Amino acid sequence: MNKVFLIGNLTKDPELTQTSNNKSLCRFTLAVQRKFPNPQGVREADFLTIIVWGATADNCAKYLKKGSKAAVCGSIRTGSFEQDGVRRYTTEINADEVQFLSTRNELDDADFEELPTNNQSKISNMKAVEDDDDLPF
Repeated sequence: MNKVFLIGNLTKDPELTQTSNNKSLCRFTLAVQRKFPNPQGVREADFLTIIVWGATADNCAKYLKKGSKAAVCGSIRTGSFEQDGVRRYTTEINADEVQFLSTRNELDDADFEELPTNNQSKISNMKAVEDDDDLPF
């Protein structure tokens, strides 16, 4: 099974492009804070590349911006390529669902009125795990 759920903040505005088949592709980086602090007491963040397709990509490009809080449900995709004779490896999150989590005060009033309501994620139905001891593994 390859399934990932993330909540974080965008590090910059999303980038929208079109494939040669006119399919929308949106790419953004999500900063996801780690659960536990490092030895210096600082909670570090992981910066994950998110890829979104189709109508969801169009909505992400239209309504998300740097600093927006978003929840992403998708799968991890790895790859590699060669550049200047050096093999480079990539890790991206291929998003199936994106839910916009920023509050009304954090969005422009005009944009908020147009937010789509049919792009809801199953994440809102999940309960947070308060203690790792509650997990069955």
